[in-house]
Amino acid sequence: MTRLTVVDADRCVGCQLCMFACNRRFGEGGLAKSAIRVRSAGGFERGFVVVACRACPDPPCLKVCPVDALEPRKGGGVILKAGKCIGCHRCSEACPVHAVFWDDEANKPDICVHCGYCVKYCPHEVLAMKEAEQL
Repeated sequence: MTRLTVVDADRCVGCQLCMFACNRRFGEGGLAKSAIRVRSAGGFERGFVVVACRACPDPPCLKVCPVDALEPRKGGGVILKAGKCIGCHRCSEACPVHAVFWDDEANKPDICVHCGYCVKYCPHEVLAMKEAEQL
């Protein structure tokens, strides 16, 4: 099973094309529903931080969900069953890398499903899809 991987964050120029691509999966423009984020590490000189689900083999976000709205994803990470989610934010609070983002409009989490759509749009090869065994 493949996972989204940050290959070399030093190559990131902060263009946010990965974020736009991720959001486009939902048929919308903008960045509101993106499950990957790029932020400054403290000024342009310090570069950028790419935040995405790291596909934990034993996800803390899954353990804290009181209604089983998250199910384990083969290869690590989780898949959201949105119809079961009650919007309690516990998954977001439990993520050790702060990669469970929140869709305020839907009151549901945005969690990377490791589809790889964003990889195609990264012009600097910061992101890649790799087999779980390669990590």
